Amino acid sequence: MNILYINHYAGSPEMGMEFRPYYFSKKWHEAGENVDIIAASYSHLRRKNPNVNKSFQNETIDGVKYHWIKTVDYNSNGLRRTLSIFQFVFKLWIKSGYIIKKFNPDVVICSSTYPLDTFVAQRLKKKSPKKLVYIHEFHDMWPATLIEIGGMSKNHPFVKLIAYGEKKACRNADYIVSLLEYTEDYFLSLGAKQGRFKCIPIGIDPDKWEKKGLNNSHQIALKNLKSDGKFIVGYFGGHALSNALEVLIAVADRFKDKNKDIHFVLVGNGTEKKKLMENANAGGLDNITFLPPVEKNEIPELLSYFDCVYMGTKKSSLYRFGMCLNKMVDAMMSGKPLVCAITSPPTWAEKSGCAIITDSENVDGISQAIEEIRLMDPENKVQMGQNGIKFVKEELNLDILSKRFLDIMKSLLNSTR
Repeated sequence: MNILYINHYAGSPEMGMEFRPYYFSKKWHEAGENVDIIAASYSHLRRKNPNVNKSFQNETIDGVKYHWIKTVDYNSNGLRRTLSIFQFVFKLWIKSGYIIKKFNPDVVICSSTYPLDTFVAQRLKKKSPKKLVYIHEFHDMWPATLIEIGGMSKNHPFVKLIAYGEKKACRNADYIVSLLEYTEDYFLSLGAKQGRFKCIPIGIDPDKWEKKGLNNSHQIALKNLKSDGKFIVGYFGGHALSNALEVLIAVADRFKDKNKDIHFVLVGNGTEKKKLMENANAGGLDNITFLPPVEKNEIPELLSYFDCVYMGTKKSSLYRFGMCLNKMVDAMMSGKPLVCAITSPPTWAEKSGCAIITDSENVDGISQAIEEIRLMDPENKVQMGQNGIKFVKEELNLDILSKRFLDIMKSLLNSTR
């Protein structure tokens, strides 16, 4: 079977986010399928972008075949990012005949955050001399994210275009795959086919999740805190508005005089980091340490220094569709208790019993959860951590998830023959 995986932001372990196309394609390749990924030359999600001189430039990474489309770079959610989206989609649209000849796909998966790549899939279906199966994979809820998180008007031309693309994807795709658990009714309301929906979340290879080293600067900082007897509340990931880290700063302020044994470590980067550091300094908070981001393979050892892992979000009705966070999977695999300040339907952390849950932006609730874990019997802490590991191995295992996706493709192809 020839699988064409279209994802604007596709990355790799070395490049960084996003990892899903790489891991799924690698698993499918190992299962004997032929897989090609088409991605843009630049993504804001990657730590490192490929050096691309022309569109359809080829590269093989760990056996996974990439085909890069030359697009502009950008620094924020502005005009250049929008231009990058249109460049990527338009180049694929006008080269649809070339794509059919070069890749001869049996299945095309459109998998970018935005749904405009549906027009590429529909054109490929028309041009293909054989019955081509089109699967649309939704990562985020665009345009809902633009409106409810980004504050854009539903009447903005770009929002209207995205909404049109979302509806066309639902009506024209042979199957809908969503990373978010509570989206089926929404997509059915837009015209998705009954019985042609499945949630296949992000996953991890538990056998390869192990400590592989951490850079010296992080090690020194964390070892010093541990030698001082600190109870480390750790956060890792993006420092963006959606992560509501100003709430964690407020929690740290609560503890600065109340309990000096509790220390907060924030690892990562993002648009809000400078402001967060300034606020911590202005508040005289010596119980917070900010550290740079780490490589993906450093995360297991990083988390081994934490006593509990924090994650939170802004209050938003958007989370009614659920959440699908790479860092939640990593946090659960760490075997450490979690504090989750997330107002949403039950998350993996809540279902597994590895976390204390409180509402988004709830300073009192977060503070109480941290104290509860700090004072918890060691056996109970271990049990909470083991609950998380068990859930990931049984429900979020890449071997299971990639096979589930592959079975859908095979079933759809068989039904067309």
